[in-house]
Amino acid sequence: MTTLDREQPRATDGARHPGAVARPLPLRLAVPAAVSAGLALLVAFPPYGLWPLAPVGVALLAAAAHRRRLRAGAGLGFLAGVALFAPLLEWTNLHTGWLPWALLSLLQAGYLALLGAATAWVSPLADRWRVGWPLLTGVLWVGQEALRDRTPFGGFPWGRLAFSQDTSPLLRLAALGGAPLVTFAVALAGGLLLAVAWRDWRRRAGQWRPVAGLTAVLVALLAAGAAVPVGVRGGGDTVTVAIVQGNVPRLGLDFNAQRQAVLNNHVDATVELAERVGRGEAQRPDLVVWPENSSDIDPLRNPGAGYRISQAADAIGAPILVGAVLSGPGPGQVRNAGLLWRPGSGPDLGQVYTKRHPVPFAEYVPLRAIARKVSAEVDRVRSDFVPGDRPGVLDAGVATLGDVICFEVAYDGIVRDTVTGGAQLLVVQTNNATFDVAEARQQLAMVRLRAVEHGRAALMASTVGVSGFVSPDGRVDGATGFNTAEVVVRQMRLGDGRTPATVVGAWPEVAFAALGVAALLGAAVARRRREVVPG
Repeated sequence: MTTLDREQPRATDGARHPGAVARPLPLRLAVPAAVSAGLALLVAFPPYGLWPLAPVGVALLAAAAHRRRLRAGAGLGFLAGVALFAPLLEWTNLHTGWLPWALLSLLQAGYLALLGAATAWVSPLADRWRVGWPLLTGVLWVGQEALRDRTPFGGFPWGRLAFSQDTSPLLRLAALGGAPLVTFAVALAGGLLLAVAWRDWRRRAGQWRPVAGLTAVLVALLAAGAAVPVGVRGGGDTVTVAIVQGNVPRLGLDFNAQRQAVLNNHVDATVELAERVGRGEAQRPDLVVWPENSSDIDPLRNPGAGYRISQAADAIGAPILVGAVLSGPGPGQVRNAGLLWRPGSGPDLGQVYTKRHPVPFAEYVPLRAIARKVSAEVDRVRSDFVPGDRPGVLDAGVATLGDVICFEVAYDGIVRDTVTGGAQLLVVQTNNATFDVAEARQQLAMVRLRAVEHGRAALMASTVGVSGFVSPDGRVDGATGFNTAEVVVRQMRLGDGRTPATVVGAWPEVAFAALGVAALLGAAVARRRREVVPG
């Protein structure tokens, strides 16, 4: 028998809780459970989209770590994290080699290791108050994500439980408390599953009562999510928007070397749309959105690039939101920007959004000298992108846009700042040319959550796909294919109110994380009062 198998609560625990399993899962079961937890979580996310498996994954990890020593809980959490993040982030390996992918996956798995250790630590509380086990599971998950979303270098929120629920009834909870509330609900559901299953099924008497009660709570949770009203009161105004997905000559990191061709693709597609409008085959848009990196040639400094964009804007007769790389402000510095280009007058320098959260080791290299010793690939980033200091609130004339760029859609505060700043329509400009369709669909799931969270119609414009329109209830319309050139035109309704989630901001996350800290402190007190050796 291993050390892990020997470690268990006192024998009196089973007497105090007649329905409880008095020991931790045997190691021969805990290890497969942890790996299965990660795989269940993985297939809950796009492109698989089996969202009911997210609570199952939560339950399996909690079961594996329950009553373990801290190191054992951390190890099992790490196994689950590797099983989740290595395949989930596989798209980072497509064009940069295996090392960045491995380092990022292991780093993210480390946060689930912390979660596994925390789950093991609070085992005495779960044993003493079994009805509180789902709540413990929920607050620990939110706390783990709050930490992962912010550290290191601003965090990496990919793979949050909330982002697996784009087709789930729980998605509507985002309108009340944003992504943290959705994550809490998913983890709470997992805790309910665990509380139902974690009992000695050899005892027949009275088993149905707690099982029925907990199952009823689980059903009520899903029903409550489906019943949440979504969308906010709008003025009834609509705007016709065109997404131009110009595509790139070939996928990969060298898309930047194809920058003239990429710009030409977006110009030509817009001019072709104008011709279709002239023939009565398409509706004239009030606004055209080009994706991130649609003009990697600075159109403010390169007359040729500026001329081509003006050609497109004048032909379509509508402003174009251009995803541009702008030089400066200092030597060797660049900015990832959304730039409004108006027909007849060209660039509107008062309506420029500079990406506030450049991606570390992709758009800038922190600790470059040290990072270079790990991998010379960091020198592919020749110029560091400078972050902006203002939310992406842009006045396009026909609508006030809330512009966020690429990975920024994963960060709660960056999106919320645009809505509190007056955005009537959410716009996500992205470039998926260095990734794959799985990454693009995972990103679209985030857009769906943001639309529900803030009661705003939203769109995602990508160079290569997936692009599409999202209504305030999370439905997707006009989704494009991947690695194709497409133009999609839709009417979008403007929003001018605020959902509860917009009003409360980060407070639900703060509250859940504080409860998680309180649970850890409470477990410390319980351990001092009882002779409990967790396994």
